[in-house]
Amino acid sequence: MTKPPKTKRSAAAPAKPRPDPRWHLRLYVVDQTPKSIMALTNLKRICENHLKGRYHITVIDLLKQPRLAKGDQILAVPTVVRLLPTPVRTVIGSLSDIERVLIGLDLRAAD
Repeated sequence: MTKPPKTKRSAAAPAKPRPDPRWHLRLYVVDQTPKSIMALTNLKRICENHLKGRYHITVIDLLKQPRLAKGDQILAVPTVVRLLPTPVRTVIGSLSDIERVLIGLDLRAAD
């Protein structure tokens, strides 16, 4: 078996790790309340419009998994937590104020 040839890298330009283009979001809700359903619908719409193909949403129902609220310091629901890209960002509410959500998740700069 032959080994593949080694490639030379310039000492001046080390290889940079490529950032993960995917956004990892957690949506904390309580049951299937109208506000929880609205928050998920709004979050999916925002992601499809601004992150199409580059996002993953995990929905956590705190009635079924209440211990998970402590890890992300959830004080109110619905709440979306952006885990990646870092830094972690949090937006509370039904996510119906699109501009506020875009700024809160750092998808758009504040004016």
